[in-house]
Amino acid sequence: MNDAMRNTALEAWMSEHGHSSNSLADAVNSAVERLTGRAGGHDGASVRDWKSGRVRWPKAATRKALEDVTGLPATALGFVPRGRTPSVPASSQEDLDIMKRRSLVGGIAAAAAAAATPGTASMRRIGMGDVDRLHRRFAEIVARDHLHGGQLGIEQRAVTLADAAINLQNAGSATQRVRSGLYAAAAAFRSSAMWAAIDGRRYDDAKAHMREAQTLAELSGDQAIKFRIWSHAGSLYRHMGRPAEALAANDVACNLHLTRRDPLFACLGYARQAATLGLTGDTAAVQRALGRSQDAWDRADRSLARPVWMAAVLGGAEFETLAVAAHLRLGDFERAEMHAHRGLALLHPRMLRDRAINTARLATAQLGQGDIEPAVATARRIPSDIAGQHARVAPMLQRFGAMLRAAAPGTAVVRTWDEHVAAWGVGA
Repeated sequence: MNDAMRNTALEAWMSEHGHSSNSLADAVNSAVERLTGRAGGHDGASVRDWKSGRVRWPKAATRKALEDVTGLPATALGFVPRGRTPSVPASSQEDLDIMKRRSLVGGIAAAAAAAATPGTASMRRIGMGDVDRLHRRFAEIVARDHLHGGQLGIEQRAVTLADAAINLQNAGSATQRVRSGLYAAAAAFRSSAMWAAIDGRRYDDAKAHMREAQTLAELSGDQAIKFRIWSHAGSLYRHMGRPAEALAANDVACNLHLTRRDPLFACLGYARQAATLGLTGDTAAVQRALGRSQDAWDRADRSLARPVWMAAVLGGAEFETLAVAAHLRLGDFERAEMHAHRGLALLHPRMLRDRAINTARLATAQLGQGDIEPAVATARRIPSDIAGQHARVAPMLQRFGAMLRAAAPGTAVVRTWDEHVAAWGVGA
């Protein structure tokens, strides 16, 4: 098959979400069964046909199942309707993507605006298509967070989309399923605004978003988004240095029945408990929490489709990242280094913010063991734009610099480091 016919969009999505041909086939078969009452008959060969371009437009039930699994329309996954020209010049593709995003956002805004216009509600029926458009916008927010993290622009955009989802409730008639989906979408956007504020160390804003998100999640009844919000609440209080409240919030997340139905959520909940317990200095409790997280990971069916924000958990990187944080707080630098290496190996290349944080923690773990020159070499791998600007990475490097000067005062390696970071403004 000609390489020009390959479905690179589907291949990219599978790579980003850690799917093999067989695991995607299993997920699609399950989605087909939910839609039709009968299990799908796809296998790894079916997915390889999609990737190679031998099958460019699957049957309707398969397309809908793929859309349910990925949260994306079939065309965004690289499938081409029969009778259409499959190729788009590279220079035009970017313009097309921009036009699609503008059109979709404009459609959401237009529907939401109907709520403010008397007499228009009866003219508009809100459906799952509207919810699906919001899900695609949510996936974009998550992707931007993975790249940059903590930016005020991400927070503000998430709030705007949350408001648009709420306004759709009043823009026309809808089924209860659709209304629940709209509330879940609004809660998801608010939870992303909350996380962006946490990551940017804007804690008062994060608490305001948390309250909004919790209310919306209750209205939706969506267990996954409830878990995300309470788990983020635990992270918020952990970053604020309030372990008792962090542990209480994580307990709420861990006790949702979702964690019994899907152990992958329990894996994340217990790993975040471990990171918080590191603040208390209780080594035994940290080890128990990490053990429970690992047990849950072993029980989880990782072939199932998960929300887009679970990508790092699904790939194993999130467990390692939180284990690093826990062991660093305990002063167990050797174990912290081990988990940091594992986490960096598992992180997707697009997760630039997480890679920078893990690299800073790895450098700290190496320095804590007296490996001064390797630690400095590790810290210097962090891109300067992230090192100097990200609200969490910059303070980490400040602490690293202070540790380095205490460990090797007046040495050439300290002078080299100070010169290296002088342009970033994080050395002192």
